[in-house]
Amino acid sequence: MSSSKALFRMDPGSGLFFNKSAETLMKVNAITAVVFLLIGGILATLVTATRMPTLHTLPTAQFYQALTAHGIDMLIIFIIFFEMAVLYFASTALLRVRIAAPRWGWVQYILMLVGAVMTNYAILQGNSSVMMTSYVPMPAEPLFYLGLILFAVGALIGCFIFFGTLVIAKEERTYEGSVPLIVYGATVAAIIAVFTIASGAIILIPTFLWSVGLVSHIDPLMYRVIWWALGHSSQQINVAAHITIWYMVAGLLFGAKPMSEKVSRTAFLLYILFLQLASAHHILVDPGVSSTWKVFNTSYAMYLAVLASMIHGLTVPGSIEVAQRMKGLNNGLFTWLQKAPWGNPVFSSMFISLIGFGFIGGISGVVMGVEQINLIIHNTIYVPGHFHATVVLGTTMAFMSATYFLLPTLFGREIFMFKLAKLQPYLFGLGMAGFSVFMMGAGTMGVARRHWDMAFTGAPYAFEYPAIAYTLMGLTGIFAAMAIIGGALFCVIAVGTLLFGKKVDSKVGFMGFRGADSYTTDRPPLLERAPADTVSHKDIGIGGFVAPGTFIMALVFLATFVLYYFVNWKYLSSVWGLS
Repeated sequence: MSSSKALFRMDPGSGLFFNKSAETLMKVNAITAVVFLLIGGILATLVTATRMPTLHTLPTAQFYQALTAHGIDMLIIFIIFFEMAVLYFASTALLRVRIAAPRWGWVQYILMLVGAVMTNYAILQGNSSVMMTSYVPMPAEPLFYLGLILFAVGALIGCFIFFGTLVIAKEERTYEGSVPLIVYGATVAAIIAVFTIASGAIILIPTFLWSVGLVSHIDPLMYRVIWWALGHSSQQINVAAHITIWYMVAGLLFGAKPMSEKVSRTAFLLYILFLQLASAHHILVDPGVSSTWKVFNTSYAMYLAVLASMIHGLTVPGSIEVAQRMKGLNNGLFTWLQKAPWGNPVFSSMFISLIGFGFIGGISGVVMGVEQINLIIHNTIYVPGHFHATVVLGTTMAFMSATYFLLPTLFGREIFMFKLAKLQPYLFGLGMAGFSVFMMGAGTMGVARRHWDMAFTGAPYAFEYPAIAYTLMGLTGIFAAMAIIGGALFCVIAVGTLLFGKKVDSKVGFMGFRGADSYTTDRPPLLERAPADTVSHKDIGIGGFVAPGTFIMALVFLATFVLYYFVNWKYLSSVWGLS
């Protein structure tokens, strides 16, 4: 199909061009993602109510079923469906080009949907309560593994369609020079996804054959090492994707440009080279892997990925601050932030994602990667506390931000119950922040993860946690309830917008919509390159700093990290006595 015959729709408010075939695929993938977010949220309610000592809702077997399905649906299915929509959006709408092989896009969607349903069916049928990690030698039903394999194959097809679309954009010259930074970030996410899915195939295919009796033995240690190249790296796709959304929102709402685009691109490149090495912190206590390998991967090498995240965490708010100060908000340290559009859920979701991911998820992740400190928190409830801060507070909130942008722009509907939509990011963000922090606190007190009953009721050998552990678990449940309400509200707003939201007037400003009859057969114009900034920065900022507020926040982050790092060493010294 030549570009001259491809159908495009222009959104007059944002200036984005949507290819008709790509637009449909974006919609179905995004809607399916929200459906699985809702399913995962229901399961989260059951799991949380069971983990709270005062409620203890589900019996043992049903708890592990719910916990397995919750992990699969939230950490893999919901997020990767949404990432498929992000890849199609970045490659077509931002480059103003037709999608490559749209029919294969439907193959991607069908395979992922069938795989997701198949895996959930296997879990609900029983005999597959093996958690998201599905460690051998504990077996699941063959359908469990087959569903994950089909899902992964579908996702891999989506990545190849993305790469193919980039080739078409290059051949048809819909952009000049290198791809825009946002597309570059999405490309990094797709490259990491290919590595991740290949790792999954290497271990899940023989495990499936083992489940049907064609392979006699799977080595558990080998399984863990390779599986975490899938399990953890899949979350690194999220990191690249949600940071890409940070840059996109900064550009859309503020016209912000990276403080140094070359540095931002280098930071993304560091993700490709080093981010997957963080997988090693899941096997720091495994005896079959040398300490040299563990220390190198979780410190010297992984810190280069940490550096990349710190660059993004500095340049995104820094670029917003510079843009705000250049518009006249140049007084004081934080006037630029105070005057930001906090009532716009696109911005508030993004900024809460940035702060939560950095301060809670980032700091705790680096501390977990220290081999000695890891000994006091490994396999405790601290671990899910950490990854809820990264994957939920960081990634999911960034995806919520993108959804609030796409509902009017892609679906052409006004946000349903907009006053509640303004409140929703704060409710969800505060709830998830408290949930993560208190869960990590309980894990520091030794509370086990994945355990049906923290009190070990009826166990022949009683074990008592410190009283504070029960208090922390109670607080975890309270803030989880807040986050669940916020998540449910998001689902209601998203579905309500699609069903009941008014059509956006084609003459509205930002995030407008022209209507279903606005498709044209004209080739979209070249993507305009942003002109070089001719405005001097010397007249903005304080004391020679063009972004002094961001610099102060960076110092607060550094002080928080140093304090928390040494507090954990102090705690380690109190539980690891020397004689």
